[in-house]
Amino acid sequence: MALPSSPQWEGRSMTLREARPDELDTVGQVMVAAYQEYMPPDPSHGWLAYREEVRDVRRRLGVSTLIVAEIDARLVGAVTYYPDGSRETNAAWPPSWAVFRLLAVHPDTRGRGIGRLLTEECIRRARAARCDAVGLHTTHLMMVARAMYERIGFVRFPELDFFPAPQFKVMAYRLML
Repeated sequence: MALPSSPQWEGRSMTLREARPDELDTVGQVMVAAYQEYMPPDPSHGWLAYREEVRDVRRRLGVSTLIVAEIDARLVGAVTYYPDGSRETNAAWPPSWAVFRLLAVHPDTRGRGIGRLLTEECIRRARAARCDAVGLHTTHLMMVARAMYERIGFVRFPELDFFPAPQFKVMAYRLML
C-alpha cells in the first residue's frame, strides 16, 4: 500500500504484516519510542512499569497478534490485535468483539497515515472474523490518536473505562461493525 504523497515518501510503499520472532525486541523498542512522549519527566513506579509493559511484546503473544508496519525493511509502527476481545485483560470486553491496544508509530515517521493504516488493518481483520465490534482504550494525553479514532467512527464506550491511578482515566471506545 502506498503512503500519502510527500517528497520523503515518494515511491515508497508500506507493508503491514505479522511480526516475526526475530524482530520482537525491535518492535518493543519502536513501541517504547512511540509512547515516550507521554512519560512525565520524573516518572513514578507506575509509569516505569507501564513502559516495561509496552516493551514486553512477547507477553501479549499467544492471545493476540502483533501487526507491524514496515517501510524499506524498517519497522515504523505496530499494534497488538486481539481477535477475541475478552482475552485483553484491562477490561471485560465481550468475546464477540475484537480489541486492539498499544498502537504505536515511531516518532520520526508520524503524520504519514501509518497509525490509520494499522487501525484499518485491525478493523479489516475484525470484519473478516465477523466480530460485532472493535474496541480500544486511549487517554486524554493521546489527542491525535483520539481524533483519528473518532474520524474513523469509533465512539466513546464509558462502561469499560478504567483508572490505573486515581486521577488517570483510560477511556474505552468502540466501533460497531
